[in-house]
Amino acid sequence: MDVTDAPCAVMDRLPEGFLDCPADKLSDILPGPTLFDLPGRDPHPLFVSTLLHGNEYSGLEAMQQVLRRHAARGLPRSLLFFVGNIRAASVNLRTLDGERDYNRVWPGTLYPGEQQSEMAQWVYDYAARRGLFASIDIHNNTGFNPHYACVRKLEPKFIALAQLFSRIVVHFQRPVGTQAAAFANLCPAITVECGKAGAGSATQHAIELVEAALSIAQLPDHAPAPHDVDLLRTYAIVKPPAGSTFSFDGSLADFMFRPDIDHLNFSELAPGASFGVARAGVALDILPGDGDGSPGEYFDYAGGEITLTRSAIPAMLTVDPRAVQLDCLCYLMHRIGMDGERL
Repeated sequence: MDVTDAPCAVMDRLPEGFLDCPADKLSDILPGPTLFDLPGRDPHPLFVSTLLHGNEYSGLEAMQQVLRRHAARGLPRSLLFFVGNIRAASVNLRTLDGERDYNRVWPGTLYPGEQQSEMAQWVYDYAARRGLFASIDIHNNTGFNPHYACVRKLEPKFIALAQLFSRIVVHFQRPVGTQAAAFANLCPAITVECGKAGAGSATQHAIELVEAALSIAQLPDHAPAPHDVDLLRTYAIVKPPAGSTFSFDGSLADFMFRPDIDHLNFSELAPGASFGVARAGVALDILPGDGDGSPGEYFDYAGGEITLTRSAIPAMLTVDPRAVQLDCLCYLMHRIGMDGERL
């Protein structure tokens, strides 16, 4: 594939200093988003993407350590390694003002034809020609969450790849335009959430996953035993409505969320669980996480208190206002079986 006019840098070797370069200094040695095409003994590549969000750098640190380990003997499997939003990384932000989220611009995006989407399409097409073994997109998050994997398809190889990282696996259909959703059409593909950036366990866990995916010959074709996987599906995405105000520290706002709200992540919440208080006349937006149908109501606002009206398992709750503005307050999940049916 001709890379002369590629919309991102394409390199077949690591530039001097890359393995020791922190995320906020990458712009000193890379011209922009960069795809590394590195050979290995098995020609079917593993695709790994990092820094799709500039302040989520555990994936970069993990890949630097993996590549350092294999520098002398070479990689056991070929590697397509994409380093995304280095400009946002230089200022430790998820995205820069005025640009699209790098994990919302892949094929299937709501923004086709835009510059970032065309770049993502080009990377996708480049990878599609290579007969990928698997794809891993490495992320951090801002709240208290266990480490978990996300899959777009409930197929045995997808689940097996996810289990290399965690027994907690989340099946998602939205948001669209994510790297994992696009690459699910090419190979087993997962997103992994490694907890907070800067935590040593986040980097180490990502290293273990990538090493396993580079080393195994194949992924099993049979479904896992039910007790070996904790399978959930995103049914609803919760956002404060556009133009509303919110706080986590008790300061006056339309929504005053409890200060420990992120400690509710992955808890089995019963009806009546409180998320905080709301001004009269406002309500949270509940968007579908599972297909296009309405997810229905999840909250009641009687007496100004925001309470669940039915049981749910939240994920990605955060007390970071910018993260809420750029993404959402949380996702609401329910347990499912391998057949996709809600339990």
